[in-house]
Amino acid sequence: MTEYRQGTIVELDIHGETEKSAMYLLTHWLSHAPAGVKEVRVIHGCHGGTVLRDMVRRKLKHPRIASKLVTLNPGETRLILKEQ
Repeated sequence: MTEYRQGTIVELDIHGETEKSAMYLLTHWLSHAPAGVKEVRVIHGCHGGTVLRDMVRRKLKHPRIASKLVTLNPGETRLILKEQ
């Protein structure tokens, strides 16, 4: 997983991860998210299959997630985080 931060937005790229490892990495990252982060853009891809996309959109649960937004880009899901 690669991470890129720009202000209050973090981009996490989970290409190449298995569903299980991506779930672990995202959950762990959300549990230790830096203060001030308001949005996480999860880049999961879509052309190599839909396992990661479906995991992020349907299975990923965490107390920090306020909402999930589906974008026009089918390979990305935005997570809006709750204030800490």
